Amino acid sequence: MNRPLDESPVDEPPMDDFPAHDFPVGDSAVGALVPPHAQPAWAGADPYTRALRTGRGPLFLRRADGWLLPLEVERWCARADAVDLEILGRCEGSVLDIGCGPGRLVAELAGQGRRVLGIDVSAAAVGRTTRLGGPALRRSVFEPLPAEGRWDTALLVDGNIGIGGDPRALLARLTDLLVPAGLLIAETVPMDVDERVRVHITDARDADAPGTPGTPGTPGTPCTPFPWARIGTRALIRYATRAGWSAVDQWTTGGRSFVALRSRSLRRSKKSSADPAKRTAVISSQRPRKPSADSPVAIRYRRST
Repeated sequence: MNRPLDESPVDEPPMDDFPAHDFPVGDSAVGALVPPHAQPAWAGADPYTRALRTGRGPLFLRRADGWLLPLEVERWCARADAVDLEILGRCEGSVLDIGCGPGRLVAELAGQGRRVLGIDVSAAAVGRTTRLGGPALRRSVFEPLPAEGRWDTALLVDGNIGIGGDPRALLARLTDLLVPAGLLIAETVPMDVDERVRVHITDARDADAPGTPGTPGTPGTPCTPFPWARIGTRALIRYATRAGWSAVDQWTTGGRSFVALRSRSLRRSKKSSADPAKRTAVISSQRPRKPSADSPVAIRYRRST
């Protein structure tokens, strides 16, 4: 009998790619358990695991009022398409894919010889990513990660700007993960929206089909709700600007909307900023890059098909 996907052993990313001192003390294999407080309710949900096993839906996020947001499982489980390749072509240096899902972007970058790491709280997602040849860790973005402060680009696509239900907290965390003046490419909702919701993951059968009581994800038993956010381009740029990020570009292609943001050129000291003498010096990345947050950059509005 084959083992379930989320129980399959997964190899650690090569240590040459991520120096040993960057891993948290006591860190184990890629499939290591995420602490309960950091693990979203959908990580072990049967509908999600089942969808990744089969590579198809239906799969939805359901609000308490019954509203359903379709999740594009087929696209996530396919190879990177033209829109994805355009995103990846904009990436600079090392890339951290946050909420990598089944790993199409991580696998594509790894196949190009790029330095990349995917993180996801779902064992099924991490397992599928590594089987595609992409390095991945089962980890929350809010947990300790390899090479913190040294990633050149972070990706938040396929709705992952909604992770945690608080875009301001997520942007603050990304400031710590990226190099100074690092690049964030985020996919936004293609409409003007700024919404905080509590949702659970479902295959749309759990509302009225009989299932096993108390078993999350099985028909007839809704999964535990978790916080999520739906953010449009205007709202994300507003939050980012207030947090010290600079908007570099925004574009729409293939029915999907994206924003490119650049973090501060210098990180704020963790010590009190009231005493300049106690501020921590930060050495900026020596890697050549596009114009930094210190340089005025006009936001380019364009639409491609």
